Amino acid sequence: MALIVLAADKGAPGVTTGATALAAVWPRPVLLAECDPSGGDLAYRLPAQDGGVLNPGKGLLTLGAIARRGLEPVQIHEHTQKIVGGLDVLAGLSHGEQAAGLSWLWGPLGKSFAALPNADVLADCGRLGTHPQLADLIAEARLLVLFTRASLDHVAHLRERLSLTKPEKTGVVVIADPRQYRASIDEVRRIAGPSVQFVHGLAYDPKGAELLRGQWGGRLDRSLLIRTARELAGRLHGRLAGADAEQGRRA
Repeated sequence: MALIVLAADKGAPGVTTGATALAAVWPRPVLLAECDPSGGDLAYRLPAQDGGVLNPGKGLLTLGAIARRGLEPVQIHEHTQKIVGGLDVLAGLSHGEQAAGLSWLWGPLGKSFAALPNADVLADCGRLGTHPQLADLIAEARLLVLFTRASLDHVAHLRERLSLTKPEKTGVVVIADPRQYRASIDEVRRIAGPSVQFVHGLAYDPKGAELLRGQWGGRLDRSLLIRTARELAGRLHGRLAGADAEQGRRA
């Protein structure tokens, strides 16, 4: 189906939380893939479906071990795990040193994600720029979504990053304080200008983020994080559906 890359430039302001929240409310079947070469913490952050812990040794590392002989999309699910709520996740590397032997993996992985049948892939790629080889994965994405905060330093780094991306498939998500939610989004939209396809928002909600770590249920569903994530997921899915319809008309 579709590969959507989620990333940031300066630091990684809320990318993993945002990716998890989006995956939790995504309107189609979805795989949350942790693809940050610097290492990730989904295996330690999210509880397994049975309430236990995820296996940090199963995921991108085990997939890389078999991918040297070729990687088919159907092989990916052999290395995923389910978290509470039934969401499929591909756990990432536990530390950056592991990425040194996998620099060849990102291109084949991107192609397999893009061709994965019956599920979209939300790929949390963390901070861009540190690992240039991620460009091979990003090249396969239908959308590149850059997360930022509305502060001057984050937006300055965002503008530099936007100059290196393809505007036709790049969008921005502002992690915005609920007290200045619309104003923050509008300000970043003004600064980004025509260099992106869209600028949307996601609420900065530390309490919701804590609930997302394990207490999935009614309280989480009512949180600002999930409410704005649901709106964002709908907008992103709508863009994919619109692009699919346009491609169908051209065909």
